[in-house]
Amino acid sequence: MSEIPPAVLRQLEAGQIATVNLVEFLAVDQRRLLEVALGQIGKGALVDTILAALPRARRATAVQHVIVIGQELGRHLTPSASPRSAWGNLARHSSDIVRSWAAFAAVSGDSRAFHDQLAAIRPFAADGHFGVREVAWLALRPQIERQLTAAIELLAAWSQEADANLRRFASEATRPRGVWCAHIQALKEQPQLGLPILEPLKADASKYVRDSVGNWLNDAAKSRPTFVRALCRRWKKESPAAETAYIVQKAMRNL
Repeated sequence: MSEIPPAVLRQLEAGQIATVNLVEFLAVDQRRLLEVALGQIGKGALVDTILAALPRARRATAVQHVIVIGQELGRHLTPSASPRSAWGNLARHSSDIVRSWAAFAAVSGDSRAFHDQLAAIRPFAADGHFGVREVAWLALRPQIERQLTAAIELLAAWSQEADANLRRFASEATRPRGVWCAHIQALKEQPQLGLPILEPLKADASKYVRDSVGNWLNDAAKSRPTFVRALCRRWKKESPAAETAYIVQKAMRNL
């Protein structure tokens, strides 16, 4: 972090530019960024309320700050399709961190049907910034676990989207173990439930997607190795493509 030029850090915390790697993301003082971003949209009065909700532990992570800020914004702002609204300005902000807050705000505390939640997260799942895409699946994952049957059915259609970011979202959001998140117990015990999402991806042209599918199956192999071995054998017979071989190798790396 000490290697980040001070001028770059100032621009990041002023919301003028996006982060380019994890180190920059971790270095940003999200409290400062929040003051700037809410001031820009005429919601500066919310700053103290949201800051008061942030975890005070010294070891609170940057991801925890994104989650809490996003959830608090979801309580105080109403999503709007208008790009000129307060919500629209956050969702389209030049800062990837601000857009990440908006991703959480879009679905946090949401009691709508999963179809509507998925529509709300779609712009963030397709975002051009890797960090926003990671937060997008993290934001929707609790709802996926609660509505697993509906989620798998709808995300199976995303597995066939033209946009590789959306295809990757379908796989990454449903990983049995995942990263920085709670496990989905049903998929650890019955990984076959995820096949409607995984089958269309077994020879995907995008390495970004293939890595996610391989990691999905590696997750599953930790609790259901027999299932993963059998699936990989079948995929190799059905699809002799190099893309499938790559997924199989990644899936079985710990078996």
